[in-house]
Amino acid sequence: MEALAARLDEFCAALSREPDFDAAELQAYDTADLHILSAAAERIRAAAPGAVVTIGDRHGALTLGAAGVLGAEAVRCYQDPLLGERALAANAERLGLSDRVESEPLGPELLAGAETVLVQLPRGLEALDEIAWTIARFASPTVRVFAGGRVKHMTRAQNDVLGRYFGDVTAGLGWRKSRVLQAAEPLPTEPGSEPPFPKWGRDRELSFGLAAFGATFGGTKLDHGSRLLLDTFEGVPYGARWADFAPDAHVFDLGCGSGVLAVSAALALPASRVIASDQSDAAVRSAALTADASGVGERVAIHRADGAEAVADAWADLVLLNPPFHTGATVHTGVAHRLIRDCARVLRPGGELRIVFNSHLAYRPLLERVIGPVTQLARDATFTVLAVTKR
Repeated sequence: MEALAARLDEFCAALSREPDFDAAELQAYDTADLHILSAAAERIRAAAPGAVVTIGDRHGALTLGAAGVLGAEAVRCYQDPLLGERALAANAERLGLSDRVESEPLGPELLAGAETVLVQLPRGLEALDEIAWTIARFASPTVRVFAGGRVKHMTRAQNDVLGRYFGDVTAGLGWRKSRVLQAAEPLPTEPGSEPPFPKWGRDRELSFGLAAFGATFGGTKLDHGSRLLLDTFEGVPYGARWADFAPDAHVFDLGCGSGVLAVSAALALPASRVIASDQSDAAVRSAALTADASGVGERVAIHRADGAEAVADAWADLVLLNPPFHTGATVHTGVAHRLIRDCARVLRPGGELRIVFNSHLAYRPLLERVIGPVTQLARDATFTVLAVTKR
């Protein structure tokens, strides 16, 4: 294994994270990628064209390693984050492998005839549940899944999720702080049974339901930060309420998740135009269902996009933002900083950014510098909500 891992390591070292967020302490692959590829190498080398599929590949290590080092042809891949998809495509182009890989949505076309599926284990069990069900339902009956991750992020619950859909689930030995689970013998699906996703949930403080596919941030629940942000529109000493905005305001929900903020704005401002965007495929599919079921689907335009790229300069009267403070499994505020700068571009003069974030993060100086004056509207033990006016 060590000799092959060294070849794969050399190959993956040439991969770039761009256009995804990059920093000196981040790289485009890790030992889990090398471990998955090494564990599946024999099957990959013997695979017919189109029989190898990757799910959750972050920047191309699994997909391009299978094609460029192990000789796989017509590798199909699914990635939830748009920037990961773009990074894989850019790496494939640079390495001359574009004609060997193809991106597909998570579904039957991705998995038809798949004999070997390589999975970077997601952090969330709901995301893994949707992946496992989809593989078991649509891949070949003789499929074998190689699902790996860093040991510090793995739990026994991941084995249990795979065990719901596969009759044979085993855990391999650890290697360089990574481990690979293997799953085979997909269990039969009940005829006419409904897919487990999307799921729906309700919150006592919302007048509408929330849809969520597996990888959607917050799932079917109203997360703590968004709840605190929405509370500030109902009346705090210094913040504008919904009624203080023009009914036809232009509202942008940046990083929309299940669509809870976008739909709340559309319902509160009946003539508003709302744009919601997220780089997550699961999120935009969830938000579209949430908006349609709430009766505002025609007024909420939803885009899978990098930051605010779907919004024109100085378009927004109000931007709603609950930014991530990590990239993948690594805590890093650089993504939030980039999103804040996006907000400065899309806000009209006098427009407002209403942002919620973990209170220990020092975003206020950046907000004042790139957007304008800041007012604190709410703060609890975990989160802070600020209103920022575009100068």
